[in-house]
Formats: sequence, structure tokens, C-alpha cells
Amino acid sequence: MLVDAPAGGISLMGAIDAFVTRRELADTSRRSYAKTLGRLARELGADRPLLTLSDGELAYAARGAFGTLAPATWNRHLATLRSFERYCTRRGWLEPATATAMLERRRENADRTRAIPYLELERLFSRPGLAVRERALWRLLYESAGRASEVLGIDVEDLDLDNRRARVRSKGGDTDWLHYQTGAARLLPKLVVGRARGPLFLAERAPAPARAPAAADLCPSTGRARLSYRRAAELFSAASSGWTLHQLRHSAITHLAEAGVNLPLLMAKSRHTSLRSLQRYARPGTDAVAALTAAHDPARRRR
Repeated sequence: MLVDAPAGGISLMGAIDAFVTRRELADTSRRSYAKTLGRLARELGADRPLLTLSDGELAYAARGAFGTLAPATWNRHLATLRSFERYCTRRGWLEPATATAMLERRRENADRTRAIPYLELERLFSRPGLAVRERALWRLLYESAGRASEVLGIDVEDLDLDNRRARVRSKGGDTDWLHYQTGAARLLPKLVVGRARGPLFLAERAPAPARAPAAADLCPSTGRARLSYRRAAELFSAASSGWTLHQLRHSAITHLAEAGVNLPLLMAKSRHTSLRSLQRYARPGTDAVAALTAAHDPARRRR
């Protein structure tokens, strides 16, 4: 499995330190990666040279450390291990990644129709150390009720910061405006500082020459590529313990419906073309139904 490492052979902990201290990592990612890999180091021995570790031993240690956890948590740890293995492979510390190929992702039984309570969203958006990119993306998705694919496709020149809106290409190919609120309005100028063109949301680093994307998906200022849906979804799921990017749109529409916004305005905000498709989203949750029931209880004391 292993090839020549730097002189003396790099230790497991040395490789972990190199991996988690990369400059392009957000603080939240750094902490998450360090926690996962630190557990692996305790299982195997922090000072063990990578040269002495076999595929089976690494896979066995991962199962021992994380095997009893919930599917979403297991999948998050596995994603970190695969990223770490690829990192070591690129530096010649490991042969082409094979240890984590012995480990399989687990099926997550997530309720993708559930709206996320507003207070839980606020706690997530306000998490200390959260990168500006993630904070801006998640707030923009929620405040605009936009589709994730549309929002990730926004370019810097699509922003109308003065009017708190962004131009997007919708599912049918039409051009629409997404309107957002104060949370995103405060973050977006920080995200685009020094950039006049190119993708709004950027990947952590420039792409390898062999995987160069289309010119429209490259930032002319930084050389970095547009943030992919897969990576954005992975980061949100890891930070939120399994929620999906689509649930931000669902939650926004549900919360507006619970606030009494009428259907024509909801359709305009969500840009649904039929009432039937909108009704799948605009369903008040159990807390809203409970509050409605209590408010109309004939025995309720009135002042």
C-alpha cells in the first residue's frame, strides 16, 4: 500500500497535522477534520509511521472508531478519511487510495420534506468560526428561497447589492431575480471584495490543470473554480448533522406560509409555476398548527 515517505518516514500524526493546517481550510472544517483524524490516531498510535500501516489495519481502526455511529455521522467521518487518504497519496506518502475503498457509505434515512425550525437555522448561521462563504451561501439560500443549483450559478456581476437581489437562470432557462434580506446583504460584500467578475461562490483552491473547468466557472482574479453542488451539499450536511441544501428552500417557503403570506406572493417568491407544486412546500409545521389551535380555543382566556 505504501511508498517511500519523506526522510525518516512521516508519522500518522505528522501527516494529520499537515492535512488540517492547510491555509485554504475554513476553521470549522479544520476542527472537524482534526477531531475525526485525532480519533484515528488514538486508535492506531500517533507516532506510527505511515509506512507501517496496512489497508486492512486502517479500515479496521475506522470501523472501531466510528462504526457504531449513526449513518449520517459515519458518512461524514468517512468523507474526511477519504479526503485525508487522497491528500497523502498526492504527496507520495501512500499508494493510490485503497484503504477507504474497503469502507462503504451508509444509507441515510433523512426526511427531505421537513422544514428546519427557524431557531435551529439561526444557531447554525451564527456558529462561531463559520467561514464567510458558507454563512453567505446558506443565508442567501434561505432568505431568497432559491434553488441551490441556481444560487451556486450566480456570478459576481449578477449581484445588485443596492437593491438586495441577484439575477439567476431558472429551471426553464428564464432569467429571474432572487431577493434577499439583511443577513445575506451584510455578508455578500465581504465575499466579493476585490472581485468584479466570475463565480460568486468559489472552491477552496484552484483546480488541477487536468481538471480545469469551463472558463465561465473560473474566477479571473483568483484562478479558483466555482463551488460545486456536491461540495456545498457535503459541507452543509456535515455542519447540520444531515440536513440538505434543498431544506433551506423548503424551510423558507414553509416559514412564510406559517407567517400568513398569501399564495400569490408565495408563488412569486418561490417561482413555482403551479399551485400543486407549491403546496408540497407551503405546509405549516406542527408547532404552527399547535399555536393556531391554542389561539382559537373557545376556553382561552381573553383580555
